[in-house]
Amino acid sequence: MWSFAALIIGFGIDMLLGDPHGIPHPVVGIGKLIGALEKLFRRIFPKTVWGERIAGGAVWVFTVGISFLLPFGVLGICYKASPWLGLAVESIMCWQILAAKSLRDESMKVYAALRSGDTEKARHAVSMIVGRDTAVLDETGITKAAVETVAENSSDGVVAPLVFLALGGAPLGFFYKAVNTMDSMLGYVDPPYQNIGLVPARMDDLMNYVPARLSGVLMLLAGGLLGMDFRNGVKIFRRDRYNHASPNSAQTESACAGLMGLQLAGDAWYHGVLHRKKTIGDPIRSIEYEDIPRCCRLMYATAVLALILCAGVRFLILM
Repeated sequence: MWSFAALIIGFGIDMLLGDPHGIPHPVVGIGKLIGALEKLFRRIFPKTVWGERIAGGAVWVFTVGISFLLPFGVLGICYKASPWLGLAVESIMCWQILAAKSLRDESMKVYAALRSGDTEKARHAVSMIVGRDTAVLDETGITKAAVETVAENSSDGVVAPLVFLALGGAPLGFFYKAVNTMDSMLGYVDPPYQNIGLVPARMDDLMNYVPARLSGVLMLLAGGLLGMDFRNGVKIFRRDRYNHASPNSAQTESACAGLMGLQLAGDAWYHGVLHRKKTIGDPIRSIEYEDIPRCCRLMYATAVLALILCAGVRFLILM
């Protein structure tokens, strides 16, 4: 019951405050842990294909184990001392696991720069939230990259964490954040990550399989409630939701593209290498920088529907 309340409170704090600068964030700690373990296991295991794959598996096991057990132990001590202390600490943990407002704030920096006509500033702002190379992007490319990352991270940063929080409280939420952070840091097909990143990438695919599809459906419902093109959203979702190398990333991107009448994805540069990608959606209209706040509103509506659903599931578990 306390974890259920912490989920609601943490969601509310995230919507109000996001991630204030200057406050230490656990995900930064998870990132440092991943970096240290990567260096350690690269030294321990042989520099062969299978040696690096085993090293990646070891990084995964140790990272998710520590990320789950540490908050589990802290919360056990806090709840034993006082349920109210446990509630306060777990609410803060839930807040730090969710990323709705920070995703909105960072993407709106891109919007503000584009609106003021400062393409270079917009290019820098979008480089903070996407993994692709941004130096070659024009205004259209910058806008598309921002919309795509909001759409994709509606699942990774909002809906999926809510699902794990509803099922297992903050410890399982941090378990998920560790899985997702490892994929972001190591899950690339280019050197030097193509072998050590195999296990983190595959486990991220597995953990996001259900949440990504749930996110796509909830986004369609949210778009319908916001008056977007629900029929086209369903059409593009059914047609293009596998137009991505990842089995999960296009689930929300396809829903967003269809709802907003845009064509997303396509070829992109990563670490100096051009990656050929299928497009998602039809170019019913040209993308514009006003699509960034529109996509943020869609993400927020999706988040609220996800909270209602996850709170209902948590309530049923308690019963």
